[in-house]
Amino acid sequence: MTKTKTSAGASGESAPPLGDMSVDDFRRHGHEIVDWIGDYLARVEKYPVLAQVRPGELKAQLPPSAPAQGEKMEAILADVNRLVVPALTHWNHPAFFAYFSISASAPGIFGEMLAAAFNVNGMLWRTSPASTEMEEVTLSWLRELMGLSPEFDGIIYDTASVSTMHAIAAAREALDLRIREDGMSGRNELPLLRVYCSEQAHSSIEKAVIALGLGQRSLRKIPTDAEFRMEADALAEAIAEDRSAGVLPFCVVATVGTTSTTSIDPVPVIADICEQHKLWLHVDAAYAGSAAIVPEMRHILDGCARADSLVTNPHKWLFTPIDLSILYTRRMDVLRRAFSLVPEYLRTGEDETARNGMDYGIQLGRRFRSLKLWMVMRYFGHEGLAARIREHCRLARLFANWVEESPDWELLAPVPFSAVCFRACPPIEGETESARALRLDALNEQIMNAVNATGEAFLSHTRLNDMLTLRLAIGNIRTNETHVRRAWQLLNDAIQGS
Repeated sequence: MTKTKTSAGASGESAPPLGDMSVDDFRRHGHEIVDWIGDYLARVEKYPVLAQVRPGELKAQLPPSAPAQGEKMEAILADVNRLVVPALTHWNHPAFFAYFSISASAPGIFGEMLAAAFNVNGMLWRTSPASTEMEEVTLSWLRELMGLSPEFDGIIYDTASVSTMHAIAAAREALDLRIREDGMSGRNELPLLRVYCSEQAHSSIEKAVIALGLGQRSLRKIPTDAEFRMEADALAEAIAEDRSAGVLPFCVVATVGTTSTTSIDPVPVIADICEQHKLWLHVDAAYAGSAAIVPEMRHILDGCARADSLVTNPHKWLFTPIDLSILYTRRMDVLRRAFSLVPEYLRTGEDETARNGMDYGIQLGRRFRSLKLWMVMRYFGHEGLAARIREHCRLARLFANWVEESPDWELLAPVPFSAVCFRACPPIEGETESARALRLDALNEQIMNAVNATGEAFLSHTRLNDMLTLRLAIGNIRTNETHVRRAWQLLNDAIQGS
């Protein structure tokens, strides 16, 4: 029997010879785990935000093979504390500022627990009426809060990468080129198909064209203006140029809240262009779409009513544990046409009267994801969710003001939401422009690494106008002004120590 590197001497019972853990043991361990989760969330600030381990460190502490005999739950949970927790980057930490935050709020955690306990596969209405209909109702609630038209119907996937891939697949299906039936390979009569996005768009769009067999050559990236928004005139010129070259444009991806800067593309003008050329308009609002539930911010989706599809991720800024992405579309029939494939063994008597989730994507298995969002929306309510998003935006503007008021720092992009792009730029004379650029890049990387090494905060970077740029993204449900002020102090300590 393989010896495992686990905690020894724990009390309790291991797994029975057959069947599952007893209900009594489940209750006992369940209470222990809920208590542990409560303690973890209460003391998460005591952990370093960024994992303080080296690659391979956890793997070296785990046995190379699974145990031949079952182990006691106490020993397993002890190893969660001893091995897993030290190797975590703590996304639930209120000073996690590196990426768009993924907050596991309490009702969302409960929703995940219940979904795991129910363990349903919502592929068909028959296999889970509850998950099918709750998904429809919950997405209708959110659509209304975001101010989207009832023309939009929604479907849940795991991430925006997958949602966007499905949207582009539907856009391709709308061309009626029989690609579903005949494919693209060996068809000399097919022109090069073109998708457009801005140079600031998320990398998932490029991955989508790769996965769909369109190839990277099919994606054309449009320049952005001084505020990192797609240049609509450049888009129109690119479409005209492609058409004259025999290329077939079919989809434009506009972004509301880009990953690097959270900029907003001019969707109304882009929608005009798409209507003129009969192109599918997909809007990536994965991060910022949630902000539209704040009444005074609803304008961020201006023009989106004319989009064919829009993606938003409640797991990014609506305090719902990962993963949960929503694709809204006004052309659900085309999405279904692209993916529906029903073998005899999956036919049911409700197929004509109820929605079957499997018809709208590549996955047959579908988790009960809507349950956690339903619980989050009910627990916090519209006003509570909006208040938290509004506060995050206030904190971002506060931080941006500190940056603008300091001679040692500069703001590098507008702050429409809760992410701030900035860099250190202490005044030093006597340098050439190129030497100063290299020095500032190195300085900012050094500052970021120094702040992250403290364990008190975690920031990330991007490149804007070929400058290494620091990013502070606020979105954790537990973040307050104290955490933002501490991050600012750490940054200034780092610049003084550099």
